[in-house]
Amino acid sequence: MTDCIFCKIVNGDIPSSTIYEDDVVKAFLDLSQTTPGHTLVIPKKHVADIFAYDDELASAVFARIPKIARAIKASNPHIIGMNIVNNNGEIAEQTVFHSHFHLIPRYDNNDDFSIHFGDHSDQYNANELNQMAANIKKHLEE
Repeated sequence: MTDCIFCKIVNGDIPSSTIYEDDVVKAFLDLSQTTPGHTLVIPKKHVADIFAYDDELASAVFARIPKIARAIKASNPHIIGMNIVNNNGEIAEQTVFHSHFHLIPRYDNNDDFSIHFGDHSDQYNANELNQMAANIKKHLEE
């Protein structure tokens, strides 16, 4: 894709602070550095989001994430955890429409990153949850 910033990074048209690269993925430091070591892992093949992955690409990309995450953690003894975030679609705050995974090292509770999940458990009973699960299951590809 000619106007995709991540494709330009993959092609070497835009420089990046690359920490890992092979024939499938490229991992480089995010310019925002939400926390020190914040890394993006992208497939070299342009896919817009998680919905565009085939099984082979998903397997190849996801297989590399733990190795990269371990290297980030090993790089700084103060890293005690890591969030791995993947936003899909504008509503989910995806801003670059080339699939990417944020590996965000966590240092403490005050390191300027948080995810808050709303608790709506009181709005669903077991029957409603089972109906929701059944509806999703019928859409799984075999």
